Amino acid sequence: MSQWDQFIEPYKQAVDELKVKLKGIRSQYELEDVHMPVEFVTGRVKPLASIYDKTLEKGIPFEPSKELAAELPDIAGLRIMCQFVDDIESVVEILQQRNDLEVIEERDYISNKKASGYRSYHVIVSYPVETIKGEMTILAEIQIRTLAMNFWASIEHSLNYKYEGEVPKEINDRLERAAEAAFRLDEEMSLIRDEIQDAQQYFSAFKQTATRHSGKSKRRRKGEGETK
Repeated sequence: MSQWDQFIEPYKQAVDELKVKLKGIRSQYELEDVHMPVEFVTGRVKPLASIYDKTLEKGIPFEPSKELAAELPDIAGLRIMCQFVDDIESVVEILQQRNDLEVIEERDYISNKKASGYRSYHVIVSYPVETIKGEMTILAEIQIRTLAMNFWASIEHSLNYKYEGEVPKEINDRLERAAEAAFRLDEEMSLIRDEIQDAQQYFSAFKQTATRHSGKSKRRRKGEGETK
């Protein structure tokens, strides 16, 4: 195993464990039959090419080291998607109250959006993983955003990659307007939040009832076939 493989492996473990635990939040809310602030969770370990770009940007050696781990707190990255902007605050509070990780930094890009229009809430956490050499504390970044914010951020990331960070002004201007439109969408959805949640609960209950009726009908038809 190379030095980089040994360096990256604990980050992969941290991402895998945190994905399971954060998805567990959704399951717990389902059992309580209350609104779930977590829509879904994704995670990844930053590719070596991206780590290299960051080291150039920060002026640090591209080699596995404690300095690199400290300077790049987002090598392990997770995203928590929410339906509503208010859910983001709920998720942050949940993270702050957990005993299996420690929130060490918060960056609010929702109240203080970036110049590009980017909105998201970033939380840096320290998380212990058990390795064959003992416990190791990993830094991880958790981005919390709405589905609309995530759609916009994904498009911006793709365009920045295509134009190598030099996105034409006309496209940048459109991106900024799109960011505001996405945020207005989030605000409008928040205003009818109660109606949306009632409709979702109704639809969920309808699906369960329909599934039960379908199961009964299938069993009944099967029974009728066996008596002939």
